[in-house]
Amino acid sequence: MTLMELSLEYRDHARALRGRIVELKGLRGDVDEGERLFLDRRVKLLETMWRETRELAVLTGRYYDRGYRRNAKYTL
Repeated sequence: MTLMELSLEYRDHARALRGRIVELKGLRGDVDEGERLFLDRRVKLLETMWRETRELAVLTGRYYDRGYRRNAKYTL
């Protein structure tokens, strides 16, 4: 698998994560307080995963581009 193919996989996964986040946010109004707190924690975790997945999609997609300034978070 090439980095460009990996980038496309990350983008697909980011799209799926975003869809799940939207779905869970829609459920928050229909549940009691305890379940809402659980959903809020779950959404927060998924948003972190979504952000990191998007960052990795960009990093892997542009890894060999000349002049691309890599995200310091993912470099050694």
